Amino acid sequence: MVDTVEILVDGGKANAGPLGSTLGPKGVNIGAVVTAINEKTKAFSGMKVPVKILINDDKSFDIKIGTPPMFDLIKGELGIAGGAHNPKTEKVGNLTIEQAKKIADMKADDLLGADMKARVMEVAGNCVAAGVTIDGKSAKDFQKAVRAGEYDAQLC
Repeated sequence: MVDTVEILVDGGKANAGPLGSTLGPKGVNIGAVVTAINEKTKAFSGMKVPVKILINDDKSFDIKIGTPPMFDLIKGELGIAGGAHNPKTEKVGNLTIEQAKKIADMKADDLLGADMKARVMEVAGNCVAAGVTIDGKSAKDFQKAVRAGEYDAQLC
């Protein structure tokens, strides 16, 4: 039987404090778990990362890393602290097509889109609420342009 613990950690900065009370009673080596989590999440520094810890009967464990929420990936690409307070009137950054594709690739397993075009449309949907433009266009205008085929060469 496998026991599963799900947590959200700061990429590369998990520590024993919050994990100790959850993992201690399960008899697993907390230090080894923290080290494994930090190693696997260091690429997501500054972002919240979902982590599943699978604890086996023999007290061995496996770590499964999810991807951070899409908004965190968008913030990371743009180097911004947060989204717009009023996304209809305030814009906080502009993603390039390549950045949107990179985010779509990073989230591919979690997205519903069957191809790059559909996945980039999902990224654009998140940009609407964040006040982020794409290729210099509002996210909604970008989505209209994608539907009209203006980006087929870059997204297919």
